[in-house]
Amino acid sequence: MAKSAIVLGATGLTGNILLNMLLNDERYNQIIVFGRNSCNIKHPKLEEYIIDLFQLDHYVNKFKADEVHCCIGTTKAKTSNKEIYVKIDYGIPVAAAKLCKTNGIKTFLVISALGAKKNSKVFYNRTKGKMEAAVLGEEIPHTYILQPSLISGKRKEFRFGEYVFNGLMSLIKPMFRFGGLKRYQPIAPETIAKCMVWLVNTTYNSGRIKSKKIQELGE
Repeated sequence: MAKSAIVLGATGLTGNILLNMLLNDERYNQIIVFGRNSCNIKHPKLEEYIIDLFQLDHYVNKFKADEVHCCIGTTKAKTSNKEIYVKIDYGIPVAAAKLCKTNGIKTFLVISALGAKKNSKVFYNRTKGKMEAAVLGEEIPHTYILQPSLISGKRKEFRFGEYVFNGLMSLIKPMFRFGGLKRYQPIAPETIAKCMVWLVNTTYNSGRIKSKKIQELGE
């Protein structure tokens, strides 16, 4: 039986790759996208809503599918205002989880970050950790929280910090193959997207999934 899926963050690096995977997957007959900007894709399976994601809860009657993939996220460089940062990285995923609970959607996936911890002294990690706790608090039966390390790949927008970091990573990448550093190895967005599709089409325990495991499941 064909399925339907909602994608949030479909214009982002990982979200766009995921969207194309789902559109080309014969197990799905409808992909619904909610976003601030159009993903500029024409496809018979695609249903797109251009909205203010901070008002996602206003679209409860449209927010209906078998599963929800939340690929929303920003960076300090892109969003320096902490209040807006929290509204994006915490507010949107939590609003989506609440809509899942309201509409009886039993499967929810969200991309978080390695190091997320609600009591962390690091603002970014603390925000992600609080988001995870709030999402889990909705008690959606099949909840998957992916915690990738640095996501490699070329984004549509230029991020100088990631450009420099990726350059350094290419030089010292062999070091990440051994010992405790292996968990910090950069991960490709294609790997994350493949992992998300795999998770919702198999039986796998809900909960947090670390970067190393994402790598294994997405290969």
